[in-house]
Amino acid sequence: MSGQARDPAKAPDQADEPIALPDFEALSRNVARFVEEAGKATAAMIKPLERGEHRGGLADEAGDIVKTFGQVAEKVMSDPQKAIEVQASLATNFMTLWSETLKKMQGEVHQPVAQPDPRDARFADEEWRANPMFDFIKQAYLITSRWAETVVDRADGVDDHTRDKARFYVKQLASALSPSNFLATNPELIRETFRQNGDNLVRGMKMLAEDVNAGNGELKIRMTDTERFEVGVNMAITPGQVVFRNELIELIQYAPTTETVLARPLLIVPPWINKYYILDLNPEKSFIRWCVAQGLTVFCVSWVNPDERHRNMGFEEYMKDGILAAVEATCEITGQPDVTAIGYCVGGTMMAVTLAYMATKGDKRISSATLFTTQVDFKDPGELKVFVDEEQIRSIEEQMSLRGYLDGARMANAFNMLRPNDLIWANVVNVYLKGQSPYPFDLLYWNSDSTRMPEKNHSFYLRSCYLKNKLSRGKMRVAGVKLDMGKVTMPIFNLAAKEDHIAPAKSVFNGCAHFGGPVDYVMAGSGHIAGVVNPPSKPKYQYWTGGKPVGRFEDWVASAHETPGSWWPYWFEWIRAQAPATVKARDKLGSRKHKPICAAPGTFVKIKA
Repeated sequence: MSGQARDPAKAPDQADEPIALPDFEALSRNVARFVEEAGKATAAMIKPLERGEHRGGLADEAGDIVKTFGQVAEKVMSDPQKAIEVQASLATNFMTLWSETLKKMQGEVHQPVAQPDPRDARFADEEWRANPMFDFIKQAYLITSRWAETVVDRADGVDDHTRDKARFYVKQLASALSPSNFLATNPELIRETFRQNGDNLVRGMKMLAEDVNAGNGELKIRMTDTERFEVGVNMAITPGQVVFRNELIELIQYAPTTETVLARPLLIVPPWINKYYILDLNPEKSFIRWCVAQGLTVFCVSWVNPDERHRNMGFEEYMKDGILAAVEATCEITGQPDVTAIGYCVGGTMMAVTLAYMATKGDKRISSATLFTTQVDFKDPGELKVFVDEEQIRSIEEQMSLRGYLDGARMANAFNMLRPNDLIWANVVNVYLKGQSPYPFDLLYWNSDSTRMPEKNHSFYLRSCYLKNKLSRGKMRVAGVKLDMGKVTMPIFNLAAKEDHIAPAKSVFNGCAHFGGPVDYVMAGSGHIAGVVNPPSKPKYQYWTGGKPVGRFEDWVASAHETPGSWWPYWFEWIRAQAPATVKARDKLGSRKHKPICAAPGTFVKIKA
């Protein structure tokens, strides 16, 4: 077997030794325990249905999947020649695979028909290559899944949105049906199950039942050891005070650690889709703590985790009671006439909306702005666009109308589906089949700490941004004001991430053209989170700078300068250049008008979905 010394007398592709037989008495006992735990998991799934609850989920998307594949199949089958070609290509590959497998079983020279990507961890075990049966299963899966992708790509007459959805659904089904996900077709799982006499399956099913209970009838996949983390104890621990609170936000002011600070304070607006502490995970990774150490007076918005009371709060309320309320409190507390602001993801989109609104109103209290992985032009919005069309939005709105919000699990599942092999099926295999408790990982804890979306806000966002792209087209109205991005003339620092699937670097680049002032476009390495959270003390990635973001994105990238390490120092120099004046650090947090309410991280961030 893999991982052990080979017998030089054996053929190179021959397995080292047969799989050791289990203790059948122990195995039989564990099978009984497994069935018992499976019953508990099933009962947990059925319980919400018995109460008459409907939470949506995969069942709601099944109809769209069938409809999408039906449209693609119709186009393919309408061309008899193409239909014959695609079927013949699949048959030919399988005939070749069978021939090569026979050669392998007879010890003859053979060639693989389909090879997995070297980075694909699903097939890393040696048995997938050495054992003819598992090698056949692996290649048959790769041939079929790649053939399905080709059929979608070659279907003529399919509109772009339908094709994108079909590609996405093929990706999901291919990930779900991988032989690595099933006990009977995964050599590593068979070996481990025999070695442990089935103990692994019992542990896994027990955790599955617990996670279905935690998800109120739906599986909430266990990604990390949640018992090892607590917000305010070993996460989000940068010292500070909540100095303002209303129905939508708590505003946190952080304690200074330097004798002097830049006079102009920094206000951070995170996305309300996630909780703010992605920027304050721990002392080593904390962007907030680092900013304080550079001599910035830092304020950060912590959004409420909304419930039915917030159902009618839309973009106007999130702008006025969110960003503008935070700006007013920040200026009052610091005694400064203006702030520099950061908006992250949808918080950045709301920041852009607010900047356009303030420009129309002549409000100059934000003098420069930084956008982290933010889209203002949704013409090409990345992989999330597959969830957005009239039919799907209407379905989401119907679900939200029942309780006034979209459950946090729905949004979390959507993000996880962008990387199904890594974020879904690897955890299913490791936790529920191998029976392994997941490794404690702060980023995955944050990723699992989902938030709800209020009905009015989320509907407006999906329709006005993703579906109709109103902001960049100058057709969005908020609080009675028609927004014109061209009126935003302040300096903008626009950070994209090279491998971002949520706010693609090209989409962020294209958005730069809609601002009326100077824009410094910077592209970080990695993706939507790791591209942003890349501290100078432990930099993992690089960043690119290349002058004005004009022309074609591909040309900008080709001529851009790559710098190893974190982009944080580069950004701070940009911030300091906007307003270099310093003042003595403030001794106390808050003010007479805005007295400290409670210690950071506050109360809103601790509300679970």
